Amino acid sequence: MKEFFRLLRRFVPPYKKYLIWALFLNLLSAILNIFSFALIIPILQILFKMDTKTYEFIPWDAAGINMKDIAVNNFYYYVTEMIASQGGSLTLLILGVFLAVMTLLKAFSYFASSAVMIPLRTGVVRDIRAQVYNKVLHLPLSFFSEERKGDIIARMSGDVTEVETSVTSSLDMLIKNPILIIAYFGTLIAISWQLTLFTLLVLPGMGWVMGTVGKKLKRQSLDAQAKWSDTMSQLEETLGGLRIIKAFIAENKMMERFNKCSNEYRDAINRVATRQALAHPMSEFLGTCVIVIVLWFGGTLILSNSATIDAPSFIYYLVILYSVINPLKEFSKAGYNIPKGLASMERIDKILFAENPIKEPALPKPLSSLNDKVEFKDISFSYDGSRQVLKHINLTVPKGKTIALVGQSGSGKSTLVDLLPRYHDVQSGKILIDGLDIKDARIADLRGLIGNVNQEAILFNDTFFNNIAFGVENATMEQVVEAAKIANAHDFIMDTEKGYDTNIGDRGGKLSGGQRQRISIARAILKNPPILILDEATEGLAPLVVAEIWRVIAQIRQTGISTLIVDRDYKKVLAHTDKAVVMEKGRLALQAQSADLLQQPEKLSALLGV
Repeated sequence: MKEFFRLLRRFVPPYKKYLIWALFLNLLSAILNIFSFALIIPILQILFKMDTKTYEFIPWDAAGINMKDIAVNNFYYYVTEMIASQGGSLTLLILGVFLAVMTLLKAFSYFASSAVMIPLRTGVVRDIRAQVYNKVLHLPLSFFSEERKGDIIARMSGDVTEVETSVTSSLDMLIKNPILIIAYFGTLIAISWQLTLFTLLVLPGMGWVMGTVGKKLKRQSLDAQAKWSDTMSQLEETLGGLRIIKAFIAENKMMERFNKCSNEYRDAINRVATRQALAHPMSEFLGTCVIVIVLWFGGTLILSNSATIDAPSFIYYLVILYSVINPLKEFSKAGYNIPKGLASMERIDKILFAENPIKEPALPKPLSSLNDKVEFKDISFSYDGSRQVLKHINLTVPKGKTIALVGQSGSGKSTLVDLLPRYHDVQSGKILIDGLDIKDARIADLRGLIGNVNQEAILFNDTFFNNIAFGVENATMEQVVEAAKIANAHDFIMDTEKGYDTNIGDRGGKLSGGQRQRISIARAILKNPPILILDEATEGLAPLVVAEIWRVIAQIRQTGISTLIVDRDYKKVLAHTDKAVVMEKGRLALQAQSADLLQQPEKLSALLGV
């Protein structure tokens, strides 16, 4: 339960007012329930003519008599007076109506106490989901290279839903039931402390049995949620790779893999559901055992004339005791549900508490423009801390110049340009912009200076306008159109039914590869950054589309943007750049003017292995 209370301390404080209302309404419900059942005693006495005692009214401020005895005496005084004046039948009817009204008020309080908890439950779940999403946005790219996307989606959907159904739903029970249990046990003690003491000796055994089953449930729930993540990962991989699956006629193979995951999840969830289904019948049986034992013990005392209570009071005692059983059952149900939710929260916390190595500086220095140059000084980098991907890189990119990064696949070109926006942090060396270490600037200021166009055109399921204006606040239609024209995207946008308001589909699925890339370039142009990174921007496109994109890049060069171009097509890239950097196995093998290298094709071919 310590984990549960830690979870409450993390997420419940913003909703304290709902807790206060829930406590008040549950207390009111318990009081109304106790007093409505108290009417059973006079009803039984009237029906069976068991009370022949004559009652006299006692003043409420009488000295030497406790308030409970005064209240009971005066209540019976009013009942006997009513019987004498109105008759037993009418008195019975009045008491019955009063019982019904009290029960109605109790039911309303019970409903209100549950309704007032709904904003708390839904609010906590919304906050958890928002925190997970925010954390995902701010975690470094290295985190996602080690985690499966399907697993992260499963944690945001299935695990958060499990927290809602298991933990936050149980919160209502854990507020309501302790109040009811305390109120009912207080009443039981007031009726007969001796009988209640005997009852308390029986209950711990019931709690131990329920707790033993609940501990096993958490372990099984962790396994079930892990299997669910495997299933979601399988689905995510299938949706992303449908083209390859169909090309290799691998539908049956993928179906077998998915069925295997689904069957494992089914088996795991069956174990959890079976153990959870055990909660109600087990608590029902144990509760009935308690009632039977107390009925035997109390009945034996009454039959032997050694009991401290009379028969009607004993019936009332059993009614209240039976009323305790239901909150205890709900309590035990929460004991089954909470471990499931905590198991899911444990998986969610692996995201929420994941360490982000990309730290903001404590005292950031201003960085708002590029006035001179970008410098890579003695840069070394490793993804895993053992094998170095970059080794002692020294490179200067002057303002307004276009630099080509060429080299064989795996030589470290893309890794080098990913270090500039701090997608990863260097292990040694420094990256400077106008002499300022990028680690000393705010990440948002740094990335605000950089535009990116990648090999995979990453677009969103939105309109042309919103995709181009992505990341630029309050962009006007004129600005978006101008950027699209520079990127040679305006004409094909206007050929669509709604122009710039046309939805381009999931990941731009309604567009060709070249069209998607031109929208990406338009997005970078609209941002108007002083530094532009083109990382394999023409890879995999048709020759005519590539030629068109290089014409766009030539236009961008005229704007004075400092550009880093990563590309394997060295002939094309050298023709459109000022300086070329050849990379080989993580090192700078050669730096030279692009025009000079074009005159030495044999030397360049030897370095590139072509």
